[in-house]
Amino acid sequence: MRKRMLVVSLALAVTAIAMAQSSPVLLNAAGATFPYPIYSKWFDVYHQAHPTIQINYQSIGSGGGIRQLQAGTVDFGASDGPMTDEQLAQSKFKVLHFPTVLGAVVPTYNIAGVTGELNFTQKALVGIFLGTITKWNDAEITKANAGVNLPNADIVVVHRSDGSGTSYIWTDFLSKASEEWKNKVGKATSVNWPVGLGGKGNEGVSGLVKQTPNAIGYIELIYAVQNSISYGKVQNATGKFVKADLAGVTAAAAGAANDIPDDFRVSITNAPGATAYPISSFTWLLIPAQIPDAAKRDAIKGFLHWMLNDGQNYNEGLSYARLPKPIIAKELKAIAQVQ
Repeated sequence: MRKRMLVVSLALAVTAIAMAQSSPVLLNAAGATFPYPIYSKWFDVYHQAHPTIQINYQSIGSGGGIRQLQAGTVDFGASDGPMTDEQLAQSKFKVLHFPTVLGAVVPTYNIAGVTGELNFTQKALVGIFLGTITKWNDAEITKANAGVNLPNADIVVVHRSDGSGTSYIWTDFLSKASEEWKNKVGKATSVNWPVGLGGKGNEGVSGLVKQTPNAIGYIELIYAVQNSISYGKVQNATGKFVKADLAGVTAAAAGAANDIPDDFRVSITNAPGATAYPISSFTWLLIPAQIPDAAKRDAIKGFLHWMLNDGQNYNEGLSYARLPKPIIAKELKAIAQVQ
């Protein structure tokens, strides 16, 4: 009798484990719009392979993602700018950064009669967004674009209106390009813009530039590609004009690949190298180090493993660069910190 009861107990335990493993797990996340196209793809593909795991992602901007993570209203966040020391200190729990992909931010414009690629010096971009360069035929712009008939028209600056990792990347670059920008405006997901109109999300900036004559804005590369919007080459740290592409973004990350800090918070804007695109960046998932819900913890860790392996195969089709192998290896070890 005792033996039969033991067998029944074991059977019930096995059944309970199987039911637990097959129970649906819903993960809520929010943050950056910059990687939204690849995240949307990843979460869909991962759900198809693991039907019991559903990841809902709100593309609300990096600032919103950080705030929701800190408030505990999402299971994890996403940001194109790493959290600052102050933000980490303000959080009630330890937050881990996991780089996911590499991307680029590009200057996009809408100038009547100009269809070719424009070259932008670093000084020109700083001046335009500071409001000290106000005409498209300013000498700082024309000297880099010989043969292009730029109009004597007022430049309309478009920037993000929401807290944005794309803005963080853009202002991080401008801060490295100009001491004046660094001191007057600085780098952040939200800054006090000297001039311009605000658009919400990469989509909002794209839309404003497309519908506003003589406008210039900054957007993530994939949005420029998907919306067939003109975008220019940017002068890098060596003085070369480089158009954003996967090779240029990968070159920008090369220097960080073997020397990335343990917390993965690193900037690769204005990186050295003749082929490096200067407005490149990692983007990060923000994961709590302690996740009390075992099912959610296991689901997040499983997704991170998949993202760093199979998930990277989807990057190039959506204009994102793969993570360097040394960084992937380091991240795979760091997943163990999630407990």
